[in-house]
Amino acid sequence: MSRKPTVLFVCVHNAGRSQMAAGWLRHLAGDAVEVRSAGSEPADRINPVAVEAMREVGIDITDRTPARLTWDAAEASDVIVTMGCGDACPVFPGKRYEDWQLTDPAGQSLDVVRQVRDEIRGRVAHLISTLDGPA
Repeated sequence: MSRKPTVLFVCVHNAGRSQMAAGWLRHLAGDAVEVRSAGSEPADRINPVAVEAMREVGIDITDRTPARLTWDAAEASDVIVTMGCGDACPVFPGKRYEDWQLTDPAGQSLDVVRQVRDEIRGRVAHLISTLDGPA
């Protein structure tokens, strides 16, 4: 790829896992990667426990809003990372897909969400190392 790669993180509510993953990717890759996140059934707001867990590592996701997954966003992305969105995620030929099996932070304690946050960080770091382009 001659342009910077685009990564789309998708989960059901776009309030926890996908928002934390997007926050990590923005933090670790900076402007070298275009970052998107969406949900098949977006919540009204980001999970406050996810916000707190990310704040603990110096990443602020309070300005993010859950967004509905659109065909256009998926089609325009180079890598689509799904996290439990099931059949609601569209499939496009030629796209790179990863499905990350992660605990849903909804209704979980801060200790559990910290574990999810740290697992996501490791997966995002690995993802960055596999991207083509400026990253």
